[in-house]
Amino acid sequence: MLKPTLVLGASLKSNRYSHFAVQKLSKYKHEVYPVGLRAGEIDGITVDTFETAFAKAKQDTSRFHTITLYIGPKHLSSYFDYIIALKPERVIFNPGTENPDLYQLLNKHGIAYEVACTLVLLSTNQY
Repeated sequence: MLKPTLVLGASLKSNRYSHFAVQKLSKYKHEVYPVGLRAGEIDGITVDTFETAFAKAKQDTSRFHTITLYIGPKHLSSYFDYIIALKPERVIFNPGTENPDLYQLLNKHGIAYEVACTLVLLSTNQY
C-alpha cells in the first residue's frame, strides 16, 4: 500500500538525506509532500515552506499516513503541535532526530513511531 508522506525538514540541497528521501519516496510511488525552510522544487515536486504547510494543514488534517523527520531535536519542539494536529498513522525519526519528549506525546495521542532511516526502510522494502 502506498503511504502519503510528509517530509518535515526537506532540503533543496541535493546532498542532503532529506532531499534523497523525497526522490526515493517519489520513485517508489508514494505521494510525497516536502516541507522545508525554503520553497522550491525537488525533481518537479513542490517544496513548501513551513508557513505554507501550516496554513494548508488547517484545511486537511488527515492527509498523511507517515511523517518522516529531518529536523534536529533542538528545533523539533516547535513542530510538536503541527505533527499531532496532522494525525499521521506513524512518525519516522531519522538518525539525528530522536526526541524522547515527542515519543511521549505521540504515545499519548496513539500515534505510532519508529526510530529508523526512511532510505533504508524503502531500500529494504520495509516502508
